[in-house]
Amino acid sequence: MIDTWFVAIATFAYLGALFAVARFGDRRADAGRSVITSTVYALAIAVYCTSWTFYGSVGRATSGGMSFLTIYLGPTIMFLFATVILKMIRVSKRLRLTSIADFISARYGKSQLLAGLVTVIAVIGIVPYIALQLKAIAYSLKILFPDDPEALIPDALESLAFMPDSTAIIAIILAVFTILFGTRHLDVTERHEGMVLAVAFESLLKLAAFMAVGAYVVWGLNDGFGDLFARAATLPKINELLQPDAINFGNWFALTLLSGLAILLLPRQFQITVVENVDETHMRRAVWLFPLYLLLINIFVLPIALAGLIHFDGQPFEANPMLALLAFLGGLSAATGMVIVETIALATMVSNVLVMPILLRGRFDISNRTDLTGLIMLIRRSTIVFLLLLGYLYFRGAGEAYALVSIGLISFLAVAQFAPAMLGGLYWKDGNRLGAFAGLGLGFAVWLYTALLPSFAKSGWIDSGFILDGPWGISWLAAHRLLGMNSLDPISHTLFWSLLLNVGAYVI
Repeated sequence: MIDTWFVAIATFAYLGALFAVARFGDRRADAGRSVITSTVYALAIAVYCTSWTFYGSVGRATSGGMSFLTIYLGPTIMFLFATVILKMIRVSKRLRLTSIADFISARYGKSQLLAGLVTVIAVIGIVPYIALQLKAIAYSLKILFPDDPEALIPDALESLAFMPDSTAIIAIILAVFTILFGTRHLDVTERHEGMVLAVAFESLLKLAAFMAVGAYVVWGLNDGFGDLFARAATLPKINELLQPDAINFGNWFALTLLSGLAILLLPRQFQITVVENVDETHMRRAVWLFPLYLLLINIFVLPIALAGLIHFDGQPFEANPMLALLAFLGGLSAATGMVIVETIALATMVSNVLVMPILLRGRFDISNRTDLTGLIMLIRRSTIVFLLLLGYLYFRGAGEAYALVSIGLISFLAVAQFAPAMLGGLYWKDGNRLGAFAGLGLGFAVWLYTALLPSFAKSGWIDSGFILDGPWGISWLAAHRLLGMNSLDPISHTLFWSLLLNVGAYVI
């Protein structure tokens, strides 16, 4: 059993180290000596690997076998053919774009309305992903303290109505830390070299932690890979997961496509890969180092899953406290990196695209003020708090009924709606603003109806009849069986219909 105070000290020591690394990177950048090398850049892109990777991949492997690999095949393929990413970097630098909303709207006459729609979709779509990080940290605390999952809440706070559980504490800590971490100063380029260095550091930590756990499972609990897989093969239920006929190729294709789009379109990935790029030649190393990172962090996923099914199937198990703490810090690192970069990217979009245009041109006209720095920072900090609050509310409202992987895929489906407008804007000269707006609007509406609303229905917050039976009994409007299509799983179903209508409206 690990003492609560020791976990708390280790947690804040890690957060302090991360903050120190960021300060160092910022000071070097201010002095004109950038710390962003090609290796740092490639490691920072690994912010893609969140607590979903750290915990969710193992969970998916226990039920879906090798299907967890689809989440990493897409990004690997995309980076092996990185011409799209290079073009995005060059366009962004030439036009001085600072967010994915700017990027999409710039191709269509710098439409403020289109940029606003992209921002709204990004904010709503990423909320489940933020909830995922909160859920992962909260559940890892329950594992560390099974008899007292609220052990990290001080006694003085337990009675407060606004402090119902440890997840709320986690959300508050992450909000404060992100504000201190990423909104200390304003940069016209929206680059945060200290943040990039810190994210690269946390990428190393989560990789080391995951591989340490994997090595312990393979060689500490078993006699190597051969022994572990041989034991798994003797158990029929586990052996079924490893058979080739267990692969659903339609689902594999959908998830590979979805993850390939996500590595381009998630706001945090656009922020790191495009906005934070200081030298496009850094992509030369990223095209092989990032896929290598994905390979290394996934080597032990299946062995850990198999060992869990073998050893923990209703049997007591002697814990390794220090390894458990390392795993917790690795998962915390993965979640922290995601929340920091994602909320900073979204806060930039909200302030630049939604709030400031209203303040500058509306009845609140502030265009005559000489210094708007303080106001912009206030807007961004308030947005960060608001995003963490929404993430917490989603976790309480719907997230507890979903596995980690399922929550993450809901967000992947949302940002996939950017693909037609973005890729069409890059490669198709006949694409226009009306088509981009119509496509995004229809795709987003389908996502809301077939992915987001069902997540609340499955949690009991709204009636679930519309999912399989359709609203008012209209079967062809069933959220998971649109027009009678019942051959696809929910994720593939949403991807198919949302992109079909999105692309169709865009092209027409």
